[in-house]
Amino acid sequence: MTTSEQAADQRQRWVLQFCHGYDGPFLDCARQYAALFADTGYKVCTVYLTGKPSEIVRLGSASDEVIFLDYTSADVRGLKLAAIRDMRRLVATRNFKLCIAHRGKPIYVALLGSTLPVIGVHHAFGDYQRFSRRLFASLFKARLWLLGVSDAVRDDIRASLPGWDASRISTLYNRLDIEAVQAQLHDRDFAREVLKLPAGAWVVGNVGRLHPDKDQATLIRGFAQALPGLPAGSLLAIMGSGRLEKTLKELAAELGIEQQVRFLGQVTNGRRYLRAFDCFALTSDHEPFGMVLVEAMAAGLPLICTDCGGGREVVDGVGELFPLGDTDGLALALQRVARLDGIARAACAARMTQRLQEHFSDQAAFKAFWSLPWPVLMRLRD
Repeated sequence: MTTSEQAADQRQRWVLQFCHGYDGPFLDCARQYAALFADTGYKVCTVYLTGKPSEIVRLGSASDEVIFLDYTSADVRGLKLAAIRDMRRLVATRNFKLCIAHRGKPIYVALLGSTLPVIGVHHAFGDYQRFSRRLFASLFKARLWLLGVSDAVRDDIRASLPGWDASRISTLYNRLDIEAVQAQLHDRDFAREVLKLPAGAWVVGNVGRLHPDKDQATLIRGFAQALPGLPAGSLLAIMGSGRLEKTLKELAAELGIEQQVRFLGQVTNGRRYLRAFDCFALTSDHEPFGMVLVEAMAAGLPLICTDCGGGREVVDGVGELFPLGDTDGLALALQRVARLDGIARAACAARMTQRLQEHFSDQAAFKAFWSLPWPVLMRLRD
């Protein structure tokens, strides 16, 4: 490298994105935040604390550089001193101006391993319930700003950190590359063939871990209650796996609807098959955001969701909401959606398309992020 090239390299401004791992939705989270710096003059280096090197992950991160530290979960328990040393070495190699850190451990490592301003992104409730975490955040408050993936998560953080200026804790919704996601969707007939669902049945879909948090028990009970008012041959299809599978199958049998409830198991790239469903129902007892709702919205499915947490923020105004655990309310919502004619479904789809573009698209997030009145971002804009 020539002297002039070295000088140019030093002038190049970088953003460091630090992620715990890339499992589940977190690879796309990395893509989402890298997209915030497209055409801004900044390059993005995305670092994964855990996880083996992967070319698929490298490409999916949509970053100028991707680094895999390749720690195990056991390696990063406790003080995480090795990771902090790695962070210090890495920061010295580039002209970094900002670190965006997802979840608690990366925030901790980024603050102790650098002097960079840090934007901490929180994807769950309760991250600051422990006193030690509140104390740590307050010690570094001068160079720490916090984002929740929904107003519900933001408000949870604000309640845990009452001494903070509320303006330092804001919301940036998760979002989709809408055109790319829609281009990957399989058509209804192919999706039903793969999932082994009858071509002519009216199908309620659900995607999620079979876990108490997702409360598929309420979904099964509500569906059973709604069945007399649903089209003949209606089915409930649940995509996902987990420790409650046996219990949920026993519940369906107890209610006499084991033939009407299909457990699809874990489906690779499951969101590509969403058009197999006629509507989508989520019955979680709490939901920090509900990315699967946004994906179902992109597939054009009428939505039904528990009226709580971040799910409400996604569905309100474009779908059906019912009280937590209320099987009567869920059953009535299912019957209302089943009665929608073609005109009503088209109007619903139009409202969802508008909401996607205005709130849950990369373009909407870019505008919202760079409009935050934070000094750290104002300096980046200069």
